[in-house]
Amino acid sequence: MSVPSTFDHSATGYSLAHAYWLAKASALAYQDKVEIEQQARAWGFDEVRHHETRFRPPFPLQDTQAYTAASEHMIITAFRGTEPVQIKDWLSDATTPPRSGPGGTGYVHHGFAEALESIYPEVKDAVARCRTNGQTVWFTGHSLGGALAMLAGARMYLEEPRLAADGVYTYGQPRTCDRLLAAAYNKGYKNRMYRFVNNNDIVPQMPPEPAYTHVSALRYIDSRGKLHETMSLLGSLTDRAKGLTADALAPASDGVRDHFVNAYVTALEKNLA
Repeated sequence: MSVPSTFDHSATGYSLAHAYWLAKASALAYQDKVEIEQQARAWGFDEVRHHETRFRPPFPLQDTQAYTAASEHMIITAFRGTEPVQIKDWLSDATTPPRSGPGGTGYVHHGFAEALESIYPEVKDAVARCRTNGQTVWFTGHSLGGALAMLAGARMYLEEPRLAADGVYTYGQPRTCDRLLAAAYNKGYKNRMYRFVNNNDIVPQMPPEPAYTHVSALRYIDSRGKLHETMSLLGSLTDRAKGLTADALAPASDGVRDHFVNAYVTALEKNLA
């Protein structure tokens, strides 16, 4: 297997190559508008729309950003994440009560719901307007962006079924919802949702269980950079211990180092080589 030169716009299901390129799209969400538009067009997307909202204190985030890129056969909405330290502090704050989930199903982290709500109408409108040719629709994001991608997928599935995404790929996503919403999501997005976790990445370990949980379809990248489609609890605990010993002088830094979006892109590229 080799690394393809760009997106396969005819992709309809899971593939490692598609996961790699959606990780690249997630990384691109961190760039400025000019870079996003130039790169998206180089990937074959003719239309690019930006979604951005700025917040006022005391909301823990400065803004929420995403972009939607459309071609004749594919639409991608990629949500931007945030710095590991910032999201770590935010997710450690247990003082904010949860909020009712999409379609009244379960509940979600209040901050995630607020952040998504600020741009969701624009995202929904962009997908509806760009989907003129029955294109496949994909949501993706890293870190906070992964949580927003997952929730956007949930909202469209539960509230706007005709706009439901063909797939959701997230990287370093935090726990986002309760078990009731996760169960509904797992049913609706079976074989369409893929949640990538890089070894000791600290963000997927927050907020704490049992209040919040993850959706299924884990794809685990071990301490050697190998991608696993299944991993037992014991196996993952053993592998995470190996990751912590990789830097004897600063073992705690592994959780932050593993979280960076480029770590995900690099690992997936190596698995393709």
